[in-house]
Amino acid sequence: MAEKVLVTGGGGYIGSHCVVELIEAGYLPVVVDNFSNAVREGDVPESIRRIEKLLDTSIEFHELDLLDQPGLEKLFKKHSFSAVMHFAGLKAVGESVEQPLRYYRVNLTASMNLLEVMQAHKVHNLVFSSSATVYGDPQHLPIDEQHPVGGCTNPYGKTKYFIEEMIKDHCKAEKDWNAVLLRYFNPIGAHSSGQIGEDPQGIPNNLLPYVAQVAIGRRQCLSVFGNDYDTPDGTGVRDYIHVVDLAKGHIAALKKLKDNSGCKVYNLGTGRGYSVLQMVKAMEKASGREIPYKVAPRRGGDIASCYADPCLAEKELGWKASFDLERMCEDLWRWQSMNPTGFSKGTAS
Repeated sequence: MAEKVLVTGGGGYIGSHCVVELIEAGYLPVVVDNFSNAVREGDVPESIRRIEKLLDTSIEFHELDLLDQPGLEKLFKKHSFSAVMHFAGLKAVGESVEQPLRYYRVNLTASMNLLEVMQAHKVHNLVFSSSATVYGDPQHLPIDEQHPVGGCTNPYGKTKYFIEEMIKDHCKAEKDWNAVLLRYFNPIGAHSSGQIGEDPQGIPNNLLPYVAQVAIGRRQCLSVFGNDYDTPDGTGVRDYIHVVDLAKGHIAALKKLKDNSGCKVYNLGTGRGYSVLQMVKAMEKASGREIPYKVAPRRGGDIASCYADPCLAEKELGWKASFDLERMCEDLWRWQSMNPTGFSKGTAS
């Protein structure tokens, strides 16, 4: 019988791509989401509805906020989960600087509720969606898992760091717990079908969705935040990873839980950094369109360069990023051109 895996925040960008990979790997995902960053289609996220159509399957979905602990209890009474993939949370760096208390309340309380309910129902396997922001301003590059953590430059990163610490402490106290903390670098791209992708609500906080929306004509011009960083062209350098590679990393992590090795941490990245202007050029090539940009002041909480040493994930999980930059941009452009207004109006053509 297929193993049941709870996916929190499964209607969002990364969660929905992981739902596809779970189904294709033979698992049975049960998805919960509160629609804070997912487009609604009736009672389910549009992303989940499209996955059902794409894979000719049905997916169990519950509208649930993890701040609702009784609702979470009810779900765990109904199902016997073998593991949980935890994506749910607020995730915009800039917004977290402006609304720190909201980020601490939502992200930390939701995760504590989840851990408590998992413990009460003897579900002891967890894959947590963490972030390279836990490393703060890099002391060395590339960043490996031994790099110091906690010197975060924004409240979003701090919430990821605090949740990691909660999970580590809990795994120390409860020897039958296993957790894999996945520190992502910068997920971009979309499923090759063009049916699901990143559809930020409001103004995109991340570079690539914004660039794609400029290319499609939804936005006039890209603001490049800072061109005086200590990088080859003065703009910020990041490690961009295809969201499908990232999703496959979660399946590898799920399998790793079977080793009963307590709490493990892995970077998921490509090991290569690209600047903002290099990404603009790559998207111009993929879309065949010019992408106008203007230089704006640096944003609070941003750093110059950040890219991964992903060797440990390759060694211990047997996982390695396989998509190059050209493919990432092609898949992103396919999603954006098939869905010019995102999930919200009409269906992918």
